[in-house]
Amino acid sequence: WRLHRLFAERGVPVTVFGVAAAMAMNPVAVDAMLNAGWEVASHGYRWIDYQDVAAEVEASHIAQAIAIHTQLTGSRPLGWYQGRTSPNTARIVAEEGGFVYDADSYADDVPYWDARHGRAQLIVPYSLDANDMKMVALNGFTEGEQFFRYLRDTYDQLAEEGGRMMSVGLHGRIAGRPGRARAVARFVDHVMADGRAWIATRLDIAHHWIATHPCAEQPA
Repeated sequence: WRLHRLFAERGVPVTVFGVAAAMAMNPVAVDAMLNAGWEVASHGYRWIDYQDVAAEVEASHIAQAIAIHTQLTGSRPLGWYQGRTSPNTARIVAEEGGFVYDADSYADDVPYWDARHGRAQLIVPYSLDANDMKMVALNGFTEGEQFFRYLRDTYDQLAEEGGRMMSVGLHGRIAGRPGRARAVARFVDHVMADGRAWIATRLDIAHHWIATHPCAEQPA
């Protein structure tokens, strides 16, 4: 709720990666996200490592995630991020056919098209770089000031270069802690005051990319 207040008070758009089973357990939070105008993308059915899960089981879980998400929000998710993928995830997502973008990639600083699986699937890559997970990892950020400086310097460098996308990964249980939330607030205020960035949801970025960089490849 601290992060919700932080972004809502500033009118900053947010993309939430929502695990369907967790969303079902906390409909009040889902309603608050929707009322704030945030994009709620799918983070899968449950937080499971799918590396060794059979393809048909994973496909069934993806279908369940979509169904639960649709019931809770009134519309199907248009963005996807499994997080702990299998060798089949990208194919299953592309074949499902209803996702505007897939974020299960760390392969670039800008969106790109993947035409390997029978249709051109837009990839809007995620990042584990500017991510608060480093606060709970060995050799990561030890406190909020380090996190703020890294976010600020990353932003300033990309703003000078232009034409790049900066993803900032946050988790309520990590960046939402009091001493860390202030670092997030300072960074958001820095970006807003600078004025060179388009702060957007991932779905907004996807629609922009589709309109300005349509896929030129034919599916394999």
